[in-house]
Amino acid sequence: MFTGIVEEVGKIVNVKKGAQSLLLTIGGHKIFDDLKIGDSVAVNGVCLTATSIGNHQFTADVMPESISMTTFTNLKVNQPVNLERAMAANGRFGGHIVAGHVDGTGRIVNMKRTDNAIVFTISAPKSIMDYVIYKGSITIDGISLTIMERTESTFSVSIIPHTLSETVLGHASIGTEVNLETDITGRYIRHFMTLDAPTHTSKPQKSMESLLVENGFM
Repeated sequence: MFTGIVEEVGKIVNVKKGAQSLLLTIGGHKIFDDLKIGDSVAVNGVCLTATSIGNHQFTADVMPESISMTTFTNLKVNQPVNLERAMAANGRFGGHIVAGHVDGTGRIVNMKRTDNAIVFTISAPKSIMDYVIYKGSITIDGISLTIMERTESTFSVSIIPHTLSETVLGHASIGTEVNLETDITGRYIRHFMTLDAPTHTSKPQKSMESLLVENGFM
């Protein structure tokens, strides 16, 4: 589990392509303080496992499912990437619960400066927008951010100068594709609300949503 607080910007050292998979070599500095083989690292928000470590570099296998759901098909050598180690049990919970299981990709369609911040507007498919709510959390390339506005097909987040300087969003421009992970808590709630309530009688079954409304929870 991660929290969406990026520890450093590393870089892609090598990309070895398989038939449908990738073997990545990724370089960095800070995360190697205690990184061990088998540890999880979020790379632009994608949870990967370190399979070898040496000279401030680690390798990680990327399976076809991860490639199809992320921007990794476009990775290039020397490309900067956000890096975050898995959260320690005694660590601070600075962002929100991030699984590192990317839901899909979006694209930056507008960037507007507002005083000391830059508002990024990102387009995303309905499968992602269904879980995007005003003031809710979302992970963009592994960065925990708060949604300040949404439409049917876009949402906006406000980025402070520190985040721009310490993450790959500082290199982003209109048209840049980004990895998106919606709030896992919201995903579970929506899933359970669509389940039919169990019944042992001949009465018609009610959906979870109907039961919540009936009992004053919605």
